[in-house]
Amino acid sequence: MAKRGISILKGIEADTVTRLLNKAYADEWLAYYQYFTESKVIQGIMKDAAITELTQHAADELRHATMLCDRIIQLGGTPLLSPKEWFTHTNCGYDAPTDANVLPILQQAIKGEQCAIGIYSEIADITKDKDIVTYDMVSQILADEVEHEEDLQALYDDIHEFIAEIKKNLQ
Repeated sequence: MAKRGISILKGIEADTVTRLLNKAYADEWLAYYQYFTESKVIQGIMKDAAITELTQHAADELRHATMLCDRIIQLGGTPLLSPKEWFTHTNCGYDAPTDANVLPILQQAIKGEQCAIGIYSEIADITKDKDIVTYDMVSQILADEVEHEEDLQALYDDIHEFIAEIKKNLQ
């Protein structure tokens, strides 16, 4: 634990920040696992494009988990040590990909990104002007999550347009 690093906190306790970050840490691990699993089981039209997106997003979620873990430790906290804890601390939960069709998979992923955007916006609001290091880190993660939502929504919309075009041509 870096004592000088913690001393830069203004009007917020390190324990408060680590509690928020551990919940986000749980979310990132669950998002990583969800994207990883979805990329393996997905089926249907344009699945290769979806696999590419899901695989990239899984890597980003793992990178986010690493960033959060490092910051928790810098603040003198302990990251969640057991995967069981992910389910009790998560903000966004976990949606098992029980329907492997590309459209429901993308809908689940979009829902997860929208939740993450909300959570990271809240953490940014809480840490702004109080913990600049966490605020900067969370802002970076938030930018990634916004990009993820955009990527997934664009793919979802492209698939819908493609299906509509096929239906139109068949009539």
